[in-house]
Amino acid sequence: MSEQSPEGGRYEDEAAQALPEYAERVLDVAELIPPGRVMTYGDVAEWLEQGGPRQVGRVMALYGGAAPWWRVVRADGVLLPGHEQRALGHYRAEGTPLKEASRAAEGHLPRIDMRRARWDGGDRAEGHT
Repeated sequence: MSEQSPEGGRYEDEAAQALPEYAERVLDVAELIPPGRVMTYGDVAEWLEQGGPRQVGRVMALYGGAAPWWRVVRADGVLLPGHEQRALGHYRAEGTPLKEASRAAEGHLPRIDMRRARWDGGDRAEGHT
């Protein structure tokens, strides 16, 4: 059986079991983010003190399908292109703060209210991996 990444790609369970160490660490951080809160790709890299936003994004694209991928987001709060409706369903179910789009905005999709939704690791930040 295989799982699907947010970008629609597939990876086999064997590949998931053989995650690179960095990917495993990124996914561990994604799992720590509480429902209704988010971290940016850059936040995750900074928290891990390794890599950068692009590396975190790549990990999430390749291996993030089984993790709460919708909680690792772009710094501008724009929903993940191609997965807006799925992500929006998760955000609404979890009570993630959103900024409603203006009628002039393309697609009328809300953005994440980064000021209110952003999570800094809280108490769990001490002793992170």
